[in-house]
Amino acid sequence: MMAHARQFIRQYAFPYLLLAPSLLAIGLIALYPFLQTIWTSLHRASLILPDSTFIGLGNFRRLIQDDGFWNAWTNTVYFTVVTVLFETILGFAIATALNRDFRGRGLVRAAVLIPWAIPTVVSSRLWGLIFNTDAGLANYLLTSTRIMSADQNWLGNPGLAINVAAIVDIWKTTPFMALILLAGLQTIPGELYEAAAIDGASFLDRLLHITLPMIAPVLLVAMLLRTLDAFRVFDVIYVMTGGGPADSTEVLSTLTYKVFFSATQFGYGSALAVAMFVSVLLLSAGFLFFLRDKLEVG
Repeated sequence: MMAHARQFIRQYAFPYLLLAPSLLAIGLIALYPFLQTIWTSLHRASLILPDSTFIGLGNFRRLIQDDGFWNAWTNTVYFTVVTVLFETILGFAIATALNRDFRGRGLVRAAVLIPWAIPTVVSSRLWGLIFNTDAGLANYLLTSTRIMSADQNWLGNPGLAINVAAIVDIWKTTPFMALILLAGLQTIPGELYEAAAIDGASFLDRLLHITLPMIAPVLLVAMLLRTLDAFRVFDVIYVMTGGGPADSTEVLSTLTYKVFFSATQFGYGSALAVAMFVSVLLLSAGFLFFLRDKLEVG
């Protein structure tokens, strides 16, 4: 009987015992704060009120009726779609170019990764100076080449500010996409392209029938990671515009930050955090469901 018990422990219980410290750490670091956030979202809690009051779904009812929340949600979705789309296209083009043999390829690969290596706060400040209204490089180049007749207030124009922030994110994160897609391209056997060339397949035929199907899993993972990261954007927006002008660049992360730390409305801020988590969860599920058939993954 004891022998059977020891064998059961070795085969089944022992692996879970080894995983227990990691599971405990994950529970303390991730699960507990998440559950605490949900619990706080059900209360009216702030630094102004001495005691929190349980109000059930009151914060969520307020959230649904809050135009500021829907504005931030719309801006977040727009920012995510634009950045992920262009980062995927440009990243794939760069990866395709770097996958070829040419002199100095290693140096070019290192240079491509420089924007990704620069801290986001630094790159955001740098691009903020480039798009400065009075002394920015963007206005100087565009007016000196007569593309524009007058200086443009890039970060002060509600119709342009979020697009400028998207350009900065695209510039910084495209190398990440290129690096992942390049790794996927290098797993494709060269014999497939040689056989396709012998059969007279064009570049477009090779792209549609060899390259994209072969790197579909890598492409899916890369787009999913970037989608999740872009939806939670904070630093680029906070450093460049702070959510302005007129809340035109306000996203869910910056709105949650302001409600939490500026207004100290912990209950409503927690409800915003939960809403952002649910949005990311639904976005991920929809993303995987849509691309599972499109890219033949799953």
